[in-house]
Amino acid sequence: MDIRPEFAVVYRHGEWVTVDPEEVDIGERILVKPGERVPLDGVIVKGASSLDTSGLTGESRPADVDEGDNVCSGSVNGSGVLEIKVTSLYQDSTVARVLDLVENQESRKANAEQFISKFSRYYTPIVVFSAIAVAIIVALFGPGLREGIERACTFLVISCPCALVISIPLSFFAGIGGLSSRGILVKGANLIETLAGIDQVVMDKTGTLTSGEFAVEEIIADADLKDKVLEDAAKAEMLSNHPVAAGIRRSYGKAVDNSNLHDASELPGRGMSVSDGDEVILAGNYKLMKEKNIVCSECSETGTLVYVARNGKYEGCLVLRDQLKEEAKPTVDQLHQIGKKCMIVSGDNKEITEMAGRSIGADAAFGECLPQDKVEKINELKKSGTTAFVGDGVNDAPVLVSADIGIAMGAMGSDAAIEAADVVIMDDKIEKIPLAIGSAKRILKVVNENIYGAIAIKVGMLILGAFGIANMWMAIFADTGVAMLCVLNSMRLLKISEKN
Repeated sequence: MDIRPEFAVVYRHGEWVTVDPEEVDIGERILVKPGERVPLDGVIVKGASSLDTSGLTGESRPADVDEGDNVCSGSVNGSGVLEIKVTSLYQDSTVARVLDLVENQESRKANAEQFISKFSRYYTPIVVFSAIAVAIIVALFGPGLREGIERACTFLVISCPCALVISIPLSFFAGIGGLSSRGILVKGANLIETLAGIDQVVMDKTGTLTSGEFAVEEIIADADLKDKVLEDAAKAEMLSNHPVAAGIRRSYGKAVDNSNLHDASELPGRGMSVSDGDEVILAGNYKLMKEKNIVCSECSETGTLVYVARNGKYEGCLVLRDQLKEEAKPTVDQLHQIGKKCMIVSGDNKEITEMAGRSIGADAAFGECLPQDKVEKINELKKSGTTAFVGDGVNDAPVLVSADIGIAMGAMGSDAAIEAADVVIMDDKIEKIPLAIGSAKRILKVVNENIYGAIAIKVGMLILGAFGIANMWMAIFADTGVAMLCVLNSMRLLKISEKN
């Protein structure tokens, strides 16, 4: 709901008026000021800025836009005033489609019917009529009515389904409790079976596999100028709160000498400018270099590129990338070891997403996916097996609902993602995904032990009871004793260790 725009400022009858986004027609011009949310899809006809698209793509790096660029509703204008020509009605806009996906996908998820409900539907009448049959047969063809009634009562005590009725849900709840003690919250017993049967795990990139913090990985400049390029970039970005600026300052790793710095200014959609004494330092994108007539060639490296110039002379280019979490590759390796495929579906740049996929050994990587694209991709992947999706952002909510199992990061994840997910990892440690899958398999193993063990003992005792071999003490063991054994077996699931 946070990405839903509340108003649109549209140009009508010679003035700007505030209206509901649903009242704006295609072709009209809207005005978006810094800090406001873009209400409708359109094309920029005037202005330049940086847009925060994290609500749609999950990408923490703001996108620089200029005249002629397309913009999506739900983005937040960071700097600069934009005039946008509307290209789609509100009901067809990106933000409306995202909200519709969340609202309507939920109805497509069916709850698995519990085994005990099916079992009791047939079991109870069968054993009751069987006990009556035992009494009649023994009374007519055996020792007599008294013995027939005793055998029937013994038969009923043995057949009492306490072991199943108690131990099956207890196994699920104990397993869910054990997982919660490890910071893994499962929102229902009916999800355990699906979790255990996962064939492939699809992950979002930003915030899930990456830390959301940028760092300088390459400096494209003459060897003797590399340190100077990084220092000048840190000076230019000293007062900026842009994520890329913060990454440059962290990579510089020292306090910036600001004794001679003055006249710092942000150039919307371009970069930063600052005066260092009598010289001007520029740090920004390639458009900034062209506009200032600074001679340089455009770099082709994958990542966020920051060009640096001092006093009108090009110095070099910084290549920054969102940093992968240390546990990303080991987690993918563990998933491969237990026979699961692992893929990335991200709203980030295609080349960056594919590079991240290669770094962690993912089976496939798909970039530049908006929320509706992610849903389409997940629905396509579901045809080849049970699919889990792991995400943390507002933009991930529709696909978390659409996947067979949605797994959200609970510490840094958005409320929308946590609400939509089936499983929540409270400390954002993705290495707990293999632990959750392995533990779900263990839970089902214990459930099956209880089911087949209890049924086997009861069937054996029922046969003995029908022939008068089993007495009432044996019947009590087959009822209460087996129930207690199943309970004790279920309680093992309260302990979830790393090896699981």
